[in-house]
Amino acid sequence: MTPFGARIRDLREERGLSQKQMAAALGVSPAYLSALEHGRRGAPNWAFVQKVIGYFNVIWDDAEELEKLAAISNPRVQIDTSGLSPDATRLANVLAERIRGLDRAQIAEILEILRPRRSRNQKSA
Repeated sequence: MTPFGARIRDLREERGLSQKQMAAALGVSPAYLSALEHGRRGAPNWAFVQKVIGYFNVIWDDAEELEKLAAISNPRVQIDTSGLSPDATRLANVLAERIRGLDRAQIAEILEILRPRRSRNQKSA
């Protein structure tokens, strides 16, 4: 499941809507919506994200959050390490090889390490 897929699933379930109802309202198939929620489709395009924002009547910060989640929700990521150090290439390959075996705590730890310094400093302040 992608971050965007998880969020729209939560929004849909909070409102007691079926995938079929939501898909019809957004003009997509229930199969597409299911695949999007479960991470079997790539990141949605801007127009679809705007439809979701309008459908749920999401405002300001929540709308911006949905846009950001959509931007980071490609389940088939490619990492181009050309021109980077051998260690950067090794890191990308090790992560690709082992990501399925990581638990939530390990993923959270890695994300914390990779969070921009400013965000980490603000969190501890």
